[in-house]
Amino acid sequence: MIYTTKIQKAVEYAIKIHEVDQKQKRKGKDIPYITHPLTVGLILSISGAKEEVIIAGILHDTIEDSIPEKKVTYQMIEERFGKNVADLVLSVTEQNKSLSWEERKAEAVKHIQTFSNESVILKSADIISNVTEIISDYRDEGEKVFERFKAGKEKTLNNYKNVIINLIEKWQDNPLKSDLEELLNFLNKETAIV
Repeated sequence: MIYTTKIQKAVEYAIKIHEVDQKQKRKGKDIPYITHPLTVGLILSISGAKEEVIIAGILHDTIEDSIPEKKVTYQMIEERFGKNVADLVLSVTEQNKSLSWEERKAEAVKHIQTFSNESVILKSADIISNVTEIISDYRDEGEKVFERFKAGKEKTLNNYKNVIINLIEKWQDNPLKSDLEELLNFLNKETAIV
């Protein structure tokens, strides 16, 4: 069975956290946020990732983005989906939201060096989903798309490039490496959005 009970439960749990509890939307858009973790899970599934990695992809923002009144913790993920899934979700979760945007992003890039291959592919799928969406929105809206980002266009895109470079360097055999390289090439073109 490909669509396992565990994957189904992860989808239901992510919908509860992002949609039912919060009605989260994609940054600056009237699109439910749940589309992002489901896209990450889809990318991982297509890439041939293991069930636990796909589940972690679907749940990857539940700790980071849950609201204080209904906070999702590592322990809650571990109880429902096991230690490996909880470890993977935690590995791609920003740890200290009190830091400035620049400090958080620098810490996250540095943290890539500690990633397992499973964390690399998980973060790769997350980045592919986010950057592809930005590129698509840019084609539709132009520069206006960057008004959604507190850090602005240059810092946002430089951060994505830095993350992509570090992911490629960390695991050369990443099944999503060619997708990352394609996005990096696009972001580096003069005619692109940078």
